[in-house]
Amino acid sequence: QVQLVESGGGLVQVGDSLRLSCAASGLSFQGYTMGWFRQAPGKAREFVAATSWNGGDTTYTDSVRGRFTISRDNSQNTVNLQMNSLKPEDTAVYYCAARWGRTSNSNYRREVEYQYWGQGTQVTVSS
Repeated sequence: QVQLVESGGGLVQVGDSLRLSCAASGLSFQGYTMGWFRQAPGKAREFVAATSWNGGDTTYTDSVRGRFTISRDNSQNTVNLQMNSLKPEDTAVYYCAARWGRTSNSNYRREVEYQYWGQGTQVTVSS
């Protein structure tokens, strides 16, 4: 049984940093592109970032590029999202997702491209 478990969310102030982690189990982790999505209240879930199977390629949505960094540790079956310079518009539930495919490309931005999802972790940025 595949499980993706996010952690690290919380309530922070504008400009603060936060590090999200996602622990994967029940899958061959190195065979998957890993992504982060988020859903703000009243909005559709949107792509945030993704990393290829070995971390060699990463993709970011424009609004977080330069502030967020996605990384993975294949020895620990984890993927992280380091979020710096947080803004109120970053407030959302953040989801970890896994897409089967050991490719060098990480540019997978659509929800339907991912087979497995975590339960999400809340990030609230207060002004």
